[in-house]
This record gives sequence, structure tokens and C-alpha cells, in this order.
Amino acid sequence: MKVNLFVSKDLEEPYAEIYTDALTDNIQKAMVLLENEEEYEEEGIGDNSILAVKKGQDIVLLDFEDIFMIRVEEKQAKAYTEDKDYLVKRPLYQIEENLDSNFVRVSKTTLVNLRKIKRVAPSLRGMMFIELKNGLKDNISRKYLSDFKEALNL
Repeated sequence: MKVNLFVSKDLEEPYAEIYTDALTDNIQKAMVLLENEEEYEEEGIGDNSILAVKKGQDIVLLDFEDIFMIRVEEKQAKAYTEDKDYLVKRPLYQIEENLDSNFVRVSKTTLVNLRKIKRVAPSLRGMMFIELKNGLKDNISRKYLSDFKEALNL
């Protein structure tokens, strides 16, 4: 999907136009989000409840609650859901700034959703091993272990 953004001080109110050959679920989600922007901002949801990602040529809007892990692989960030992975076109630190408190960094390259953890166990060299409910696995490095424990109130 091609996206164009025009910023002009001459506009009094923002508006969006979407041109498409078919009304997809993602376009409907985008329309609901845009139409209810003020309502979302009042409820504290707004931009901080979804993450825009790419799957092929499509832009997909993922709810934070559907994301299990975000990890950098081959210099690109990927968001993992229960059974799919999506490309995120931003650096990990920018993604982290917008995520809610359910996400915690476990290594230089990985953020996990605390609500999606299946188990945590000791690993090699003072690190911890983490397994998510969808079967994904990663290590919690020593550098981030104290933050991880604090997020779990341990």
C-alpha cells in the first residue's frame, strides 16, 4: 500500500482520504482508528495501542495484545504474533518508546510481551532462557535481567 503524507499549516483540521480497489480488514481498522482519534486520545489509547507493520506489500495494524515478541533479525525488526511474523520499518528503540508497559527488553535485539510468556528458566553464563506461549524462544541477557525481574515484580 502506498502512503502519502502532506503537512500544511494552512489546514485547520486533519483529514484522510483512502483510495482502494477493495475494502480490506486493515483498511477498515485504519478508518475506525482515524474516525475515532479524539475518542482514543481521551481514553489514553491512541497511537499507543497498535503497531503498523508490513506483510509483503500490505500494511497491517497489530494490536499490542496480539504481539508476542519484537526482535531484530538480519538488521530488520520483526514483530511476531501467535503464528505470523511482520516487518517493522523502524529501529527497535523507536518501537520500544511507543509500546505499553507489558513489553520489556530482554536483550539488545529483543522485546517481549510479558503477558505472552510461558516459562522462564536458567540458561548459560548467568543468562535466563524465555519461552513464549507461541513456542518462540530467546535469552534474557544479564544486562537486562534486573529490568525483566522488576517488570515481573520479582
